[in-house]
Amino acid sequence: MPRLLLALLFALPMLALALPAQATDDEEERLERAVEVLSEVMRMPEHAIPRKMLEDAYAVAVIPNVVKASFVVGGRHGKGVISIRLPDGTWSTPSFISLTGGSVGFQAGVQSTDVVLVFRSARGVDSIVNGKFTLGADAAVAAGPVGRTAQASTDGQLKAEIYSYSRSRGLFAGVALDGAVISIDHRANARAYGRNTTPRAAFEGRVRKSPAAVVDFRDRLEEYSAG
Repeated sequence: MPRLLLALLFALPMLALALPAQATDDEEERLERAVEVLSEVMRMPEHAIPRKMLEDAYAVAVIPNVVKASFVVGGRHGKGVISIRLPDGTWSTPSFISLTGGSVGFQAGVQSTDVVLVFRSARGVDSIVNGKFTLGADAAVAAGPVGRTAQASTDGQLKAEIYSYSRSRGLFAGVALDGAVISIDHRANARAYGRNTTPRAAFEGRVRKSPAAVVDFRDRLEEYSAG
C-alpha cells in the first residue's frame, strides 16, 4: 500500500502536466476544423460566400459542428473561433467562442452543421467581448447571399450587421440564426494562449503561446478576403 501511494504521488505531477497539453490539442483541432470549413466552402464558387462580403467584413466567426439538441425546433451548441480585421488590413489572432441556443431551421434528421458568421461592423464583436451576445436581439442578423450571382448585392444593398451561413449534408446556404447566443470561451483562450488571456489580448497578438493552426486560419482569411 505505501508503494502504491508513493507511485500515485509521483504520477500526479505528470498528470497535471498532461492535462494542459491535451486541452491545447482540443483548441488546435477546433482551429484546424475551422480552416477546413473555410476552405471547403470557398472551393464552391456557385455556393460560396461572395468574396466582396469577406473583403468588407470587420470580423469572421467559424463554428464547426454545431450540434442539434432537439428535433427540428430547439437548441444548438457549438464551439468555434472569431477573428477581426486589424487596422493594417490583416486578420487577428482568433479568440475562441461558443454558440448556444437558437434554432437554425435545418432539415429534419440533420445532426450537426457548420456555421459561418460575417460581421460588417465592430458593434457585434464588442458586445461579444463584453458579455453574451444574442443574434437578432442585440444586432440584426440575416441569411447571407451566396455564389457569383450574389456578388452585386454586396455592393451596398445589404443592410444587416451580421450575415449567417450554414452547411449541412454538403449544402451551403445563408440561414436565419435568430436567438443564438455567442460568448467568449475563456477557458479555451487560457489553454491556447496562456492564463488570463483576454479576447482583446488575443486580437492584438499579446499572447504567451499560440497553436500552430492559428497561422493557417489567418492565412485562409487573408486568401479569401483579398481584393
